[in-house]
Amino acid sequence: MKEHLYYVYIVTNPSRKSLYIGVTVNLAARLEEHYQNRGNSTTWAGKYYCYKLIYYETFKYINKVIAREKQLKRWSGAKKEFLIGTKNPDWSFLNKNFASFEPTRSYRKH
Repeated sequence: MKEHLYYVYIVTNPSRKSLYIGVTVNLAARLEEHYQNRGNSTTWAGKYYCYKLIYYETFKYINKVIAREKQLKRWSGAKKEFLIGTKNPDWSFLNKNFASFEPTRSYRKH
């Protein structure tokens, strides 16, 4: 049986004002999807231009990552910001660690 590595992640917009929390098995592909959907008002992350990775955790089991996602989504904004600051105090964009592209600072699709 193949082992998977699951991710719970938080992306933000270029101005770091909005947060989106999600789960995926392929973080690079998911970041690409968020980037391609920027400005798309039919998705929450797209509507608010959330495609910049600022936080992630890894899990071996799907039930654990889903439970963690639900937990994080219930947290206040302040608590989420504190969590991000524990691992990424400067809120640096981490996309280059997973994706083969580096998103531009542009808010518009090219």
